Amino acid sequence: MKKFKLLSIALAGILAVGIAGCGKKTASDSKTIVIGVSPSPHKQIMEVAKPILEKEGYKVEIKEFNDYVQPNMALNNGELDANFFQHIPYLNQMVKEKNLDITATVKVHIEPMALYSKKIKKVEDLKNGATIAIPNDATNEARALQVLAKNNIIKIKDGELVTDKDITSNPKNLKFKPVEAAQVPRSLEDVDAAVINGNYAIDAGFNPLTDGLVVEESSSPYANVVAVRTKDKDTEKIKALDKALTSDEVKKFIEKQNGKYVPAF
Repeated sequence: MKKFKLLSIALAGILAVGIAGCGKKTASDSKTIVIGVSPSPHKQIMEVAKPILEKEGYKVEIKEFNDYVQPNMALNNGELDANFFQHIPYLNQMVKEKNLDITATVKVHIEPMALYSKKIKKVEDLKNGATIAIPNDATNEARALQVLAKNNIIKIKDGELVTDKDITSNPKNLKFKPVEAAQVPRSLEDVDAAVINGNYAIDAGFNPLTDGLVVEESSSPYANVVAVRTKDKDTEKIKALDKALTSDEVKKFIEKQNGKYVPAF
């Protein structure tokens, strides 16, 4: 009987450990902040904010993601306390499509979207029928087309989520090739030009101000934000995270980036 009891206790302990290890969830009242980020520039910005949070007694875990879907799913599922990689239009679209209960808190920076090419030096050199790669998700496709329209390359209908079907004037008969956002820089070898998101342009070694054929206006509404679960928005650790990411230290760091990205606060 004694051996049976000991075996039962051991099995119970193993089961408890197994349950605890499956699908680790974050706790809103803990002193640990787990945040998901894109490698550039979000990780670099978060590394500046990290010591500020550590002085407040928080342990900060930074997890890198290389796509635009998983950080929101991981946040919604409780695997992250927050994420920092996206702008509000994309967040709103994901919330609607995936029925997520997450929301934005503070705006941190803007990464100017720009048109790049390895085949031409100025936009006027785009040939008739040239192919331009653009991101294939709805919000960034619309943003890319708006950049081109603002620079009089095409004309589009008014609207937030425009597509190539909403082009009303295309004097050079440009063709558009939708590509997963992270892969757009690589597509430059196969197309005449590409409209690239700021973070992926930075990863590829581009600076929008010096390398872009045309660049998004500084008044762009696409500021990158911190996102959290809606129920955690007013917790102390999220308030601390927001304060750190909109601190003077972070602002000074962003301002030193020579226009690769600019503060939004």
